[in-house]
Amino acid sequence: MHSIKDPSLQRHYKHAKREGAVLMVSKLDRLGRNVAFISNLMEQKVSFVVTQLGKDADPFMLHLYAALSEKERNLISDRTKAALKVLKDKGANLGNRTNLDDARLLSNATNVEKAKEFALKVGDTIRGYRKDGLSMQAIADKLNELGINTARGGNWYASTVANILKRA
Repeated sequence: MHSIKDPSLQRHYKHAKREGAVLMVSKLDRLGRNVAFISNLMEQKVSFVVTQLGKDADPFMLHLYAALSEKERNLISDRTKAALKVLKDKGANLGNRTNLDDARLLSNATNVEKAKEFALKVGDTIRGYRKDGLSMQAIADKLNELGINTARGGNWYASTVANILKRA
């Protein structure tokens, strides 16, 4: 199956799959602009409703709209690349390089702060599991089993648990 890159969508997908729930999106292109991805969701029996199309939209209709979304994605990409090429050919400097170092420092500081906040939020849970005698890997497995994602929306590993304990 094509991987789901959006952490929020990935979390909702896993929840829907686990609970047998229906995933609802306003428009099909909010779910994906790739025919194979949409087809794989249907093949995996993930129930989803596209409110724009209604609950009675059949697989044929969903495939058609997915193909149109994919085509639109390609057209947008082509237009963007062409516009950037025109600007570049005219000698335009693309991007804002005036404050790149300041932006990088601010971004790093923000990331460190978010990591500290997340560590505080899950630190008590992890320390509680450690007091119960669970290994780092057992804690990671438990958090994954409970559907608790890491700060970046991914899976837990022993090293991730250890990093939280060091930070908290």
